[in-house]
Amino acid sequence: MDWWTEPFLLGLQQRALLGGLVAALMSSVVGVWLVLRGMSFFGDAFVHGVLPGIAAAMIAGFNPYLGAAIAALVMVGGIELIHRQTALKEDTAIGLLFVGMMALGVTIISKSKSYTGALTTILFGDVFGVNEETLTTMVALGLPVLIGSLLLYRPLLALSFSPVKAQTLGMHPRFTHAALLVLIATAVIANFQAVGTLLVFGLLVGPPATAALIARTVPQMFVASVGLGALAVWLGLVLSYHLGTAGAATITLVAIAVFFLTLAVSRLTGSAREGRAHRAEAAHDTAEGLA
Repeated sequence: MDWWTEPFLLGLQQRALLGGLVAALMSSVVGVWLVLRGMSFFGDAFVHGVLPGIAAAMIAGFNPYLGAAIAALVMVGGIELIHRQTALKEDTAIGLLFVGMMALGVTIISKSKSYTGALTTILFGDVFGVNEETLTTMVALGLPVLIGSLLLYRPLLALSFSPVKAQTLGMHPRFTHAALLVLIATAVIANFQAVGTLLVFGLLVGPPATAALIARTVPQMFVASVGLGALAVWLGLVLSYHLGTAGAATITLVAIAVFFLTLAVSRLTGSAREGRAHRAEAAHDTAEGLA
C-alpha cells in the first residue's frame, strides 16, 4: 500500500496531483469534442501556437496566461484569414500557423539567458512546481470550460455529427465552432504551467480517444474520458516518483499507453467474439445437415 501512497505524502506532491486532476478534467471534457469533430491536428497546432505568447511574457515579465491568450487569438485569426482569403483548405492554414508560431516561440526564447530551461518549462511544464496560486488560476479558468461544455452540449453534439443538420436545427454552427475554439484555448492556457504546451495535447486526445473505443454513447464517452484522464494523472505521478522520471511526461505517456492497451484488448475480445459466432454458426449448419 505504501508504494501507492508514498508519492503523495508531501505538500508539493499533493498539489501536483490536484493540478494534474484539474488539468485532466478540463482536457478530457474538451478533448471529447476535439475527437468527435476530428480536430486532433488543430489541437496539436493550437497547443504549439500559444508558445510565442508565453515566451514573450516570460522575457518581458508580464502574465504568461495573458501572453498565451494573445497568441491563441493570433493563431485562430491567422487560420481564419488564410482559409477565407485564399483557396487553401483549413488544414493547410493550420499547418502554416503551427510551424510559424512554433518557430517564432523558439526564436523568442532563444533571446533568453536561460534558453534551455525556459523552453523545457514551457514545452513540458513543471507539475511539481504547481502552487496554490497556479491551482486557483486553473480552477478559475476550468469552471468556464466545464460550464461552457455543459451549456453547449446539444449544439456541439449536432455540430460534431453534421454541420448542415446543426444549421437546419437552428444551432448556429459557426458560433458553436467559435465557442469550441475558445474552450480549447482556455483549457490549453489553463494547463500549460502544470503539464506544458506539448504534453497538454496528450491529455486532450489520449483519454477521449480511449473513451471512444469503449463507450457506446457520448455521455458515456465523457465519463470514461474524465476517469481515464484522472487515472493517467494518478498513475503517472506514482510511476514518476518511483522511476525518477519527469512527472508531466510520465502522465502523458500513461495516457497514450492506456489507449494502445485498450485498443489491443478490444481487438482481442472482438476477435474472440467473432470466433465464437463463427463456431456457433458452423455448429448450427452442421446440425441442420445432420437433420
